[in-house]
Amino acid sequence: MLLPTTLSAIVAVGLLTPRILTTPALVAGRRMSTLVMDGGRMFTLTDIPLGKAGTANIRFKPTVAQSEAVVVRYNIPFGLNVESQGGRAICTKDGQGGEKVGDILRFTTQWTMGLPRGDGLVSTVASFGGAIGWQVNLFDVSKAKTFDEVVEALVSNRPERTDQVTLIFERPTA
Repeated sequence: MLLPTTLSAIVAVGLLTPRILTTPALVAGRRMSTLVMDGGRMFTLTDIPLGKAGTANIRFKPTVAQSEAVVVRYNIPFGLNVESQGGRAICTKDGQGGEKVGDILRFTTQWTMGLPRGDGLVSTVASFGGAIGWQVNLFDVSKAKTFDEVVEALVSNRPERTDQVTLIFERPTA
């Protein structure tokens, strides 16, 4: 959970206006579903595009009783207005990608250095050889200890690593 802070951040990577690649209306076409398990809800999103890295599937519990998951993608560079409010990263300004004021940023693509992943011969040999490179994952914003960790994850989406960023918001519907 994010620690409470008065820091308000506008994350801007680059100087150009963001371009829309996926709008919330298309999320249903990406096989988003809400499961009910043991009296609780669970969001399940499949085939989330991660640019050149392929796709991802994700499952997470909502933090708001009535909400929906919204996937937003921007070309790099992008702009996003979020701030830490009540231990969450909250959108403070409607964005061109479809995020709305009050949306909760739940996940963002994040680039980190690491050993090759996979179970093939090449990845095994590369791991023993110490080969490291940039890898993308979905950063769970709710597990960030500070708001700075969220900002670092967002700005890791740089033009020399990727051409797009994927953001997953939880939008209160009530």
